Amino acid sequence: MVKKIKLNYVGYNDKINKSNKVKFQKFTDSLQKLTHTSNASECVLICNTWLNFFKDQHVGFAIEFKDQHPDSIRAFFSKEEHVAWSQQDFIKYLNNDKIKKDGIERIWSNESGTYQIAVRKTGIRDKEFYGFILKADGAKWVPGQIKWKLLKTGNKYKTIYYRAIDHSLNYPPLLVDAGTLDFGPFGKWHSGIKKPKDNATIKSVDLSPKFRIIDNETYLIEMPSFRSLDYISKTDSLIKKNEAQLKSRKHLIIDLRNNSGGTVLIFRNLMPYIYTNPILTEGGIVLATEDNIKDRYSTEYPQLPDSMQLIFKQNLLKLKAHQGELYNLYPIDTIKYDAILKNPERVSFLVNRNTASAAELFILQAKQSKKVKVYGENTAGAIDYLEVVTTAMPCSFYSLWYPTVKSTRLPAFPLDNIGIEPDIKIPHDTIDWIDFVKHH
Repeated sequence: MVKKIKLNYVGYNDKINKSNKVKFQKFTDSLQKLTHTSNASECVLICNTWLNFFKDQHVGFAIEFKDQHPDSIRAFFSKEEHVAWSQQDFIKYLNNDKIKKDGIERIWSNESGTYQIAVRKTGIRDKEFYGFILKADGAKWVPGQIKWKLLKTGNKYKTIYYRAIDHSLNYPPLLVDAGTLDFGPFGKWHSGIKKPKDNATIKSVDLSPKFRIIDNETYLIEMPSFRSLDYISKTDSLIKKNEAQLKSRKHLIIDLRNNSGGTVLIFRNLMPYIYTNPILTEGGIVLATEDNIKDRYSTEYPQLPDSMQLIFKQNLLKLKAHQGELYNLYPIDTIKYDAILKNPERVSFLVNRNTASAAELFILQAKQSKKVKVYGENTAGAIDYLEVVTTAMPCSFYSLWYPTVKSTRLPAFPLDNIGIEPDIKIPHDTIDWIDFVKHH
């Protein structure tokens, strides 16, 4: 991983310099030693600890289960922390009246009933408890593996650690109440054995763009994600379908909250409704290594129009001709339109700390229009290094990603981890942000 990042991460030489090179090498060496005795999930933690040095939200390392056989997954996690207790052993323990037991020492089921976990004292002064698997998916998690550890202080419990589906360590808050263990973002567990729901299906969240009329003057376009290339055609269809509404109402609200980015192609056909004067676009320099060209720029996108596919093919030829260089693939440009549309008269953007990457590029372009005001809070600040490539590692379970493009704003105007400041900050106690903007 270190070799891959040094060679291919476009921000590496910006982040590692004379002032910190020795310190960084010692840091790298210390983590390298830990890998000799680490298990599968600990390896992820160590690798991400190293990557966090760069303070780049487009850099990461994780376990991927896609296309892996269950036997391979079980073998991969075979060295994870576990106990030798079976469900039968645990039930005997619960039925032994001679042993004083804590109120949380029982069997717990998740919301769907697909997982069952036994909670028992670890033996450390009756203050520490582990939750181990009785029933799970049989691949990522198998009976005996420890899912979480808890600590009791007085009458209160807190999380020592909680392992996610990929066994990664997390530290969510814990609320124990009336037969429920509530781990916040990691879900609730209920006392007793819960029967799995028949024909249970997981509904995928719809992150496609949506159009909604608020009142006679105001309409809303929600854009929660730019991740899927399918959203390009969906956004274009949405704009075309609602063209009359877009041109007849005075106030357009574009909601980009929690939009973590994706492709800039999605918002291009909204720009005419925002435009008042020429808009300067950012330039970008590509680190044209062999790996980056292969893993990012050689990908084909048959679902895109022929004109876009042609641009991608031309970019590929340019990068191949400049392999090994920092190549200015995206020169600074100016967007110009022939006319300024009367409506909308005002365009309001909603952003929060989870608005990132391509969604932030949208804001940088839109803010140049006299129609636009940005509401909310500072954006994420994941915009200095872009165009993420995902690359395979020698172990097929691991996936590494990093950006290949450096903004030409650098080094003069960095925004990473700072974010774009809104024109109008929305107070933290405001519940309905759309209503706030409508009446501002």
